[in-house]
Amino acid sequence: MNPIIIAAAVVAVTGIIVGIGLGVFGEKFKVEIDEREAAIREALPGNNCGGCGYPGCDGCAKAINEGEAPVNACPVGQKPCWDAIGAIMGVEAGSADKKVAFVKCSGTCADAPKRYNYTGPDDCNNMGPVPGSGDKACSYGCLGHGSCVKACKFDAMHIVDGIAVVDESKCTACQACIKVCPRKLIELVPAKAKYRVNCANKDKGKAVMDVCKVGCIGCTLCVKNCPKEAIHMDGDVAVIDYDKCVGCGICASKCPKKIIHMFKQA
Repeated sequence: MNPIIIAAAVVAVTGIIVGIGLGVFGEKFKVEIDEREAAIREALPGNNCGGCGYPGCDGCAKAINEGEAPVNACPVGQKPCWDAIGAIMGVEAGSADKKVAFVKCSGTCADAPKRYNYTGPDDCNNMGPVPGSGDKACSYGCLGHGSCVKACKFDAMHIVDGIAVVDESKCTACQACIKVCPRKLIELVPAKAKYRVNCANKDKGKAVMDVCKVGCIGCTLCVKNCPKEAIHMDGDVAVIDYDKCVGCGICASKCPKKIIHMFKQA
């Protein structure tokens, strides 16, 4: 018999045997797909940002399906996504206040002096080995080299006059900027929070004034004048309790450094 024909026959028979084997083993060891989990995954936006606290959208879908996470666990999808998942799970999605990232710093180039001129990689996280871990005199303030901007997938972060600024209309509260900021200056706040303290410097008054013209000096006037006891001091910097704040603005009017700013409702 022609060797070519024999070889072809052997290959064909081998292929058939392998195919049958794969079919048998595939059926025996197949992983069952939970249709509800797949539907939840389909309803999620697919950004895989980890803002929900789970490893990507697959992890979030699994957690929701198994009851470990609420149907509104995804901060990116917002209400349309939550309603869709709620329908899949057969529960009411409920309501959750929209949150946005907030940078606790007002130290612009004009207000926060620099100790030296930095020339190096334009990234905050690469400034660790640099003397003082940054060129700004304030050791609490925004370094202004854009690690948060690079981390944001939604074009919601920009460097403006030396500090990071959030475009709240684009922010999805995914927390990517929070995780990457080396000075832990960024936090999530309710988008409806009318007044916010734009400083994180916990030093005392004179030390603050030496490094920033607009820093919180810890005078406590805001604390003493708040009718709802919605402000307290963390070190020597004021912090607002948004669960208590009613947006009356008294704190902002009493602040001698005008570091409590009014924000438009997002």
